[in-house]
Amino acid sequence: MKVCVLASGSAGNSIFVQQGITKVLVDAGLAGKRIEERLQAVGVDGSELQALVVTHEHSDHIHGVGVLARRYRLPVWMTRGTYEGSKRIFRGRERIRIIVNDEDFDIGDLHFQPFSISHDAIDPVNYVVKSEQSTLGIATDMGTVTQLVYQRIRDADLVVMETNYDRDLLMNGPYPWDLKKRISSNRGHLANDRAADTLCRLAGDGLQQAVLAHLSEKNNRPDLAEQVCREDLRARGVNQFMLSVARQERPSQIFII
Repeated sequence: MKVCVLASGSAGNSIFVQQGITKVLVDAGLAGKRIEERLQAVGVDGSELQALVVTHEHSDHIHGVGVLARRYRLPVWMTRGTYEGSKRIFRGRERIRIIVNDEDFDIGDLHFQPFSISHDAIDPVNYVVKSEQSTLGIATDMGTVTQLVYQRIRDADLVVMETNYDRDLLMNGPYPWDLKKRISSNRGHLANDRAADTLCRLAGDGLQQAVLAHLSEKNNRPDLAEQVCREDLRARGVNQFMLSVARQERPSQIFII
């Protein structure tokens, strides 16, 4: 399986997943043209896509979904709540596929398992994506790592893990207090230290590779998120772990798992 985080952060998120000839986007939170440019940068044409899979209705995850769905006649897989919350981007001729939490579905050679997350959206999910040999776990846009989340991603070969904010940067930063409370709540986003703790637990279960994702531009830094996670891993005796940070302004490397 090939995985590339095309964009990650508060201004737009998208993950490209490929198994054989099956090519799918999980979220398309940049403008359609920007998504196409990111795909071309990693050697993929938008016409090669087979589907769009959506986590939730916030604009940094759906901004380009409608345009791409219409341009390439792509089916869009999402929960009923996500569809209701994102109707503004559709024009009535898109191919919407409604999914239900914990009901698996297949797109070509990829098997998707949606699972509920704690986030301030209508019916948000993340996904475990499987092929015959590999498993990708997507764990972003959540305020806490529930037991369900951990159970779903614990057997993944690669985890895309949210490290949205540093607690000190958030609390001492420019955001109003209500927004700080929302971000740091159990239905908001994940702090670096909570993500690091989860990665340490996953490493104990055999995980060897993760991508840190969805970093806040104002409340985090790539070097800080990576440092916190690496220090926690080393403190628990995990010295062989591949860790990278997804960026807002450019695609990640292509991970082969």
